[in-house]
Parts: sequence; structure tokens; C-alpha cells
Amino acid sequence: MLTGRQVGIGPILPEDLSRLFVWGDDPDIARLNEPYLPKNLDREREFWLNPMGDPRRIFMAVRRIGRAEIAGYVQISAIEPIHRSANLGILIGRPEDRGRGMGREAMELTIGFCRDHLNLTRLSLAVHTDNAPAIALYDKLGFVTEGVQRAAQFIAGRWVDLRLMALIDPARGAS
Repeated sequence: MLTGRQVGIGPILPEDLSRLFVWGDDPDIARLNEPYLPKNLDREREFWLNPMGDPRRIFMAVRRIGRAEIAGYVQISAIEPIHRSANLGILIGRPEDRGRGMGREAMELTIGFCRDHLNLTRLSLAVHTDNAPAIALYDKLGFVTEGVQRAAQFIAGRWVDLRLMALIDPARGAS
């Protein structure tokens, strides 16, 4: 497990599945990332535990230091070793845990993991344009807006625009 001051990131364990399932099946939480669809426990287990060992994705649990229960997750997907790039995603599951710096620290740990262990240079993400707290976090972490996909997702009865952002390691990236 990689640790910071208040959180650590590490493997998703089978005992985390019930909480991940509840978060995924909650329309208010799902709308932060995707349209709500009822979940299937068997498919969720396969998705989170990656039994086929897909090397293009790594999902990690976010845990508060000293606590066993999962507080959220980070996703590293579309890992491209030749291009040294990947897409990132994060969720702090319980609303009462948001806004306390856990997401920032989890993202800092994830960025460090991507650079130091996966040798990645370009990290990208997509965020809903109306998610001001997430955009502010990504700006503070050095992500730069590369564009907006208008009406990119249909969620909860309305079209949502996505802001495309990327972080390129200045020591290794092209300008």
C-alpha cells in the first residue's frame, strides 16, 4: 500500500465489493461519472477484481490510514506503455468524506505511482463541466484543460458536457 498523511491506496479486496456495489448502484453517486444502470453483483466482482489480469487497467482502494474499510477508489485505465499514457478516475464514496483532502492525497499518490512505477508521462481524465470541486482539484494538481466534449453523456435526464484535462510530466513529456 502506498501511504500519505491521511490515506493510502492499495489493492481492492473481496471484502470491499459490497461497498463498491452499493456506491455503483446509487443513482446520486453514479451520476458523478456515468448514467445510472442497476448493477449485477457477479459482473461487478469481475470488473473490480480483474480476474483476467487485464494489464491495461489498475484499480486501487482508497483507505483512511488506520482503517480497514474502503473510502473510495482510483482507476488507472487505458494504460498504453508505448505512449506512456493512461486515463485516471477517482471517487470518494461517502459524501461526508468529500471535501476533506482525501481525494487530493489519493490523486497525488496515484500520480506518483503512475510516474514512478508505471513510467507514465501523460495522464488524462474527463470531468463533468459542472463538477467545480473536482475541476479545482485537478487544476491544483497541474492538469490542463485540453477541450470540452459538448453533450457527451446523457445522465439523469440531461446532457452533460465533459472537460478533458491532462497532466504531462514536464521532465519527460513533449511540449
